[in-house]
Order: sequence, then structure tokens, then C-alpha cells
Amino acid sequence: MKIIEGTIASPKGFSADGVNAGFKRKKLDFGWVVSSCPASVAGVYTTNQVIAAPLVVTRDTIASSGKIQAIVVNSGIANSCTGQEGYDNALLMQKLTAETLGLPVEYVAIASTGLIGEQLSIDKVKVGLDSLEKGGNPALFAQAILTTDLKTKTIVMEEEIAGTTITMAGVAKGSGMIHPNMATMLGFVTCDANISSDLLQKALKKEVETTFNQITVDGDTSTNDMVLVLANGCADHEEIKDNTPEYATFCQLLNQTMTILAKKIAEDGEGATKLIQVDVDGAPDDLSARMIAKTVVGSSLVKTAMFGEDPNWGRILSAVGYAGVHLNVSAVDLYLADIPVLKGSAPVPYDQDIMAERLGQDTIIIHVHLNQGQGQGRAWGCDLSYDYVKINALYHT
Repeated sequence: MKIIEGTIASPKGFSADGVNAGFKRKKLDFGWVVSSCPASVAGVYTTNQVIAAPLVVTRDTIASSGKIQAIVVNSGIANSCTGQEGYDNALLMQKLTAETLGLPVEYVAIASTGLIGEQLSIDKVKVGLDSLEKGGNPALFAQAILTTDLKTKTIVMEEEIAGTTITMAGVAKGSGMIHPNMATMLGFVTCDANISSDLLQKALKKEVETTFNQITVDGDTSTNDMVLVLANGCADHEEIKDNTPEYATFCQLLNQTMTILAKKIAEDGEGATKLIQVDVDGAPDDLSARMIAKTVVGSSLVKTAMFGEDPNWGRILSAVGYAGVHLNVSAVDLYLADIPVLKGSAPVPYDQDIMAERLGQDTIIIHVHLNQGQGQGRAWGCDLSYDYVKINALYHT
């Protein structure tokens, strides 16, 4: 697999653009991704019981049509907790996009992200649709979907499948309220592979477990967010079938694309100064390992310790203990920034100067060995800084 330069429109048959429609004062806030033909589609959605109107519309549309040709997104206003008016506005946003592009309404997915509880301005939606171009600048889409993010998050990869070069591209947004099982973030993946919607959904459901579902910034789950994958078949190869080497390769490509996006989200957490990666092995099974890894990286005490560059490994071990996995508590090994601090659940002396130097780096890896099985898991998060409180205290005002 090869990472290449590009945008969400790099796969064959896709275009994209982004503009300012007035949801924000100056920054880009409205964009679309368009396929030249109806594409197979798969989606995963927030686990929050309070679900925003755009997500409901998109989820129901995909369930009925099984194909999507365009995605339109606004940032700044979430259109969540807005009642019947908000739902009607979501449907109208979908309808106006379909009319602008000359598509059946059931081929249009919509997404919104931003402030909860304010009505979506249809006048601003119209401004955005009048300004977007099919042949616009696809790099601007990644900017248009951002909220409190400091960086755009884009990845483009190539791989040979069935003797043909397949291109897969992804963009994501997410900085605060990040604690998925498919929650609190938007992710869009495009590819030119030929694969059915049903098989694409199977691949997404499988690969999301070890990628987007293993990131956490602050433990909060939002109302809006989702991941959509579109595959339009424009690479013109034999259809990928289940239980074949081609399908296995496709799943690996999807996993790598989403892993890179997940890490980009984690390291761009609100106020973050460090990316934290937690690796767990020797667990009873992979699910147990993933649960422990995510619990550790989600611990506020661990996060604040890493922000303060404090080697307080007791906080890490405490999080391991309350992750809900049965442990042999006398057999845990723990490494902090590649330095052993615990062997067989007993403290190990270490060089404090070397530890201080390691904890001052931008990425900190915590490695937990449970020594009671073959299970492995990984999770990503970030430290918890003073700026996180400041950003969220002032978000509405």
C-alpha cells in the first residue's frame, strides 16, 4: 500500500469543493463530494440516543436506496435537537442538493456539525449550493467540514486489487466530543473499487472496530456524526467478492485509511499537546485488549499526567484494573515511553532523566503486557490540557 498526495476526489470519478455559505463569519463551512455515477455505500453512525436530523435522513436514505452519488456537509450548525422544523430543514437540504446536481433525492447524503440546538438556515444552504462547483477545488472540502479542529485530516492511498490500481481517499473532522463507537466525528472515504454495498458495509463494520472505535479525546459522545464509505467502481475491474484475496486486500486498505484518519483526529484533540497511543497484549482476547487500551487512553488522570509529563504509572495501572476485564493482577508488565516501570506487577527502577526526556516528546506510547493470553489491542487519544477547558468553556459564546 502506498500513500500518495491527493484529496478526497483523488479516486476516479469523484469531485469535491468547499465554500463559505455564512454559517461561519469567514471560514469555509459548506462542501460536497460528488461521484460521476451512483456509488455503493456503507455507513456507521453515532451511538448517542439523541440523533441529529441530518443523520436520521442520511441513515434512512442509505437504508432504502443502497446507493449514494453525493454528500453535502455544513459546519457551524449541527441541526440537532431542533424538532420537526430541524428535520424538515434536513429534508429540504437534501432536496435542494439533489435539484442542484440533477440527481434523484435518494442518491444524496447530508451531514451537519457544529452547535447543537440552533435551527439550520436554509437561506445559507442555498447560498452554499449556488457557490459550489462540480469542478471546484477538492482540497477545500476538508476545510469546510471543520469545527474546532486546528488541522485538516486527509489521506490518499493506492493498492493493486484484481490487477488494477485502486485509489482510496479519506477526510475526517473531529477535535472535541470524541469518544466513538462511531460518534462525535465525521469521516468520509471514497474509492474507485467495484464492490457491492452489502460487502462494503461488512468491511466497514469490521474495520471500524480497530480504527475509529479506538479513539477518545474527552469521553463525550455527540449527536451527529458518522462515517460514510463510497465505492463507485470507476477503476473498472472485476467485482470484489466475499472470502477472496481481493476482499482481504480491500479490507486492509480500508483499515489503513481509517487508522491514519483516527490517529489524526486523536492528535488534533482540543487543546492537545501530545498524541497518546496505548498498546495492550497478552490479554484473554482481542476485545478485552481493546477495552483496556481505550479505558487507559480515556482516563482523565492518565491524560493529565501525560500533559504534565508526570510518570505516574499508578494511574495507568488503575485504569487497567477498572476496564471490566478479569486480570491476573500479579502478572502485569508496564512500559511507559518504552521504559519498563512495572514487571510482574512490581515497580522497576528507571532513569528519571531519560523518562523526563521521553515524556517531553509529541507522542507517548504506553505498553501494557497482561501475560495471560494472545489478545492484542490498540487505542489512541491525547493529553488533557488547560486549553481544552478554555476552548469548551467559550464554545457557545
